Amino acid sequence: MSDTPKTPSLQLASDALPQDRVFVDPSSAGVDFQFDGKTAAVFDDMVGRSVPMYHEIQRLTVELANDFAVPRTRLYDLGCSTGTTLLNLDAVLPPDVSFVGVDNAPEMLAKARTKFTARGAQRDIDFVTADLQQDRVVEDASVVIILLTLQFIRPLNRANVIRRIYEGMREQAALILVEKIIVDNGTFNRLFIRHYYDMKRRNGYSESEIANKREALENVLIPYRPEENVALLREAGFNQVEEFFRWYNFNGMIAVK
Repeated sequence: MSDTPKTPSLQLASDALPQDRVFVDPSSAGVDFQFDGKTAAVFDDMVGRSVPMYHEIQRLTVELANDFAVPRTRLYDLGCSTGTTLLNLDAVLPPDVSFVGVDNAPEMLAKARTKFTARGAQRDIDFVTADLQQDRVVEDASVVIILLTLQFIRPLNRANVIRRIYEGMREQAALILVEKIIVDNGTFNRLFIRHYYDMKRRNGYSESEIANKREALENVLIPYRPEENVALLREAGFNQVEEFFRWYNFNGMIAVK
C-alpha cells in the first residue's frame, strides 16, 4: 500500500452516449439479459442511468485503487465491459502499472479497445476474453476490481472465482468489489427496491422498460446479502474486509490480502 498522499484528478467518461432503449420492446422481457452487441452499443448510458451514484462509485474505486497499486505489477478489472473504469484509472495511476481488462463479451471489449485508442492511452494494457467461472486470469496483481460482475456468476461457482482471484494477488493487494445486494429484512428489501426503481424513473426509464428489464434479469442477476459476500472474501483468505459504499441495495467492499 502506498504511503504517499495522492490527490487523484479524475476525468470521468462523459462523451455523448447512445441512449439505452434495449427494453422498450415488450419481447425483450422474455429473453434472459445478455451482454451482447445490442447491450454493448448502449452500455455506458445504461449503467450510468441504472446504477445509483455511478460516477461516485467510479471515483471511490479509482481513489482506492490508487492507494494500493504498486509499480511494475498488474491491475485487473474483471468484467471490465466497455473499459470506463480503466480509462478513469489511466488518468491517475502511475504509467508502470499494467492494466488487464477481462470480460466474457467480445463486443464489450471491442468498445473498450476503441475508447482506449481514441484516448491515445500509452499504458501497457491487455484486453482478455475469458469466463471467470472457468478461467484463472489473475496473476501478480496489486489491485483487482470487480464491479457489478460477481452477481452474474452462478452462486455455485462464486467461492472458486474469489479463491482464484485471491491466489493471483500479491500480499497486501486489494480487491475492490461492488454488488447489487439484498438484505434479510423483507420490509427493507421492498423499500430499497422501490426507491431503486424511483431512481430509474428519475433517470428517464418508463414503467414498461423497468418491468421488462426486471424480468430479463430475474434468472441472471442473483444478488447476495452483504454478509454472504463478506463470508466469501474471508473464506478465500482475505484478512481485512471493509465496506466503503452503500446506497440502499448497492454495496461496495474492499478486501486486502
